Amino acid sequence: MLRVAVIDGQGGGIGRVIVEKLRKALPKEEVEIIALGTNAIATAEMLRAGANDGASGENALVFNVERVDVVLGTIASVIAHSMLGEFTPRMAEAVARSSAKKILLHLNRANVEIVGASTEPLPHLIDMMINQVAEELRQRKGVETKDNPASETWRPGFSLSRRRLAES
Repeated sequence: MLRVAVIDGQGGGIGRVIVEKLRKALPKEEVEIIALGTNAIATAEMLRAGANDGASGENALVFNVERVDVVLGTIASVIAHSMLGEFTPRMAEAVARSSAKKILLHLNRANVEIVGASTEPLPHLIDMMINQVAEELRQRKGVETKDNPASETWRPGFSLSRRRLAES
């Protein structure tokens, strides 16, 4: 089973969407989603969206990021004092040091620009994130992904993803 932590703060809106899309895209029996909120509101939103378990606050996040296979969130998850100060230096360090694979959205709320980052709208970025988690699950299961069209949607350039979105 793939253990995935979804990190969010403030109102939990981005985390909620990530959890909803994970639940729709991946088999429930193969993926355990742990909602890690900087506050109870964010955690509750992710639990309502379908997370298996959830915890709030600094110690909960620090404790759990070492016990998962994948961490999902925004780039703010590795930046101290981000999320309007909700994300502490200890939290950012724990995420950065975690041996889990980190798949982060590059939202510029922390005043950090990432050169070469896609300018896709947030819903498209979340879809790409979900595809990367699906790819991680396939790799862990030993499924060949060479001819898998889904694995093409998150590669740099995102041309296939853009084409598919334009067609829908």
